[in-house]
Amino acid sequence: MNRAFNFAAGPAALPDEVLQIAQRELMVYGDLGHSIMEMSHRSSTFIEVAEHSEATLRKLLGINDDFHVLFMHGGATMQFALIPLNLATPNTSAEYAITGYWSKRACKEAQRIRTAHAVTETDTYIAPESSWDRVDNSSYLYFTSNETLRGVQFHEFPSPEHTPLVCDMTSDFLTRPVDVSNFGLIYAGAQKNAGIAGVTIVIVRKELCRPLESNELHFLNYQTHAQYDSMYNTPSTFAWYVSGLYFDWIVKEGGVEVMQQRAAQKSEVLYRVIDGSNFYQSPVAKEHRSVQNVTFYLPDERQHHHFLKEASNANLKNLEGHREVGGIRASLYNAVTQEGVDTLCDFMQDFENRHG
Repeated sequence: MNRAFNFAAGPAALPDEVLQIAQRELMVYGDLGHSIMEMSHRSSTFIEVAEHSEATLRKLLGINDDFHVLFMHGGATMQFALIPLNLATPNTSAEYAITGYWSKRACKEAQRIRTAHAVTETDTYIAPESSWDRVDNSSYLYFTSNETLRGVQFHEFPSPEHTPLVCDMTSDFLTRPVDVSNFGLIYAGAQKNAGIAGVTIVIVRKELCRPLESNELHFLNYQTHAQYDSMYNTPSTFAWYVSGLYFDWIVKEGGVEVMQQRAAQKSEVLYRVIDGSNFYQSPVAKEHRSVQNVTFYLPDERQHHHFLKEASNANLKNLEGHREVGGIRASLYNAVTQEGVDTLCDFMQDFENRHG
């Protein structure tokens, strides 16, 4: 079997070991005689899987008992609405640091529900926090730690001094150590660095979870999901199970510190090729470049098609940039190997020699 080098932005590459375990256990889980996909989420077996997954994640990030860890439906997009519904009130504002496509979408969704104020708006760099237009009655400051379209990343997080930090960490979750105690809420769709599509992990400070009001829906309240251990209704059981396998793999590999070291090495090699070239151009300020999503453009837009076709033929898959911005995007998530990045770099240099 010839596995491709997969640079997809999400759903993204999975570690071979995780896939192999899921494959081995797909038909029969343990001694049950059936698949984990065929059992009740209320069964003692699945509850053990769920509890192990949460415990391993808490260990990886040092999450203490001040926080709920929820495994939810709806992807990151549902969190765009749940966050203002749960954390803001009609009498307060929510602050949004817009540094790209996803934080802008989150802000627009929040504005449908509450008063949401953009404190900064950029897409190829991050303005200094001292220049942000802050407000006094803020319920939280929302930001996206890594914007996948352009490849803009917070290498240092905003200050938690004035208001709770809320972070969409979908595309760099579990790729580096994070002091969770500095945040009010962190969430991440699992399909990039922590599993497959179908589950969104929410780490929320317990004191921010408010009781359900009489005119609100149970399903839209964080406290409801915490009270029912993320099983208020049937969860995405298989996705939850795969996330647990992914967490175990990260522990086995050495933890998030090792993921951070590998990410730095992979991105450094690729940016070196881009910066050493007169052919490839990066649109992002160097100090804010992502180590997860490396984006670049060729001199002539017509060359992008040839680049992608030749790359695919060379077993380098899913390098097309997002439809909003075009170009080339190599996503270097946890499961992407150094061998894959080195192969991409060799291909890029050869392509430049032939077409530059």
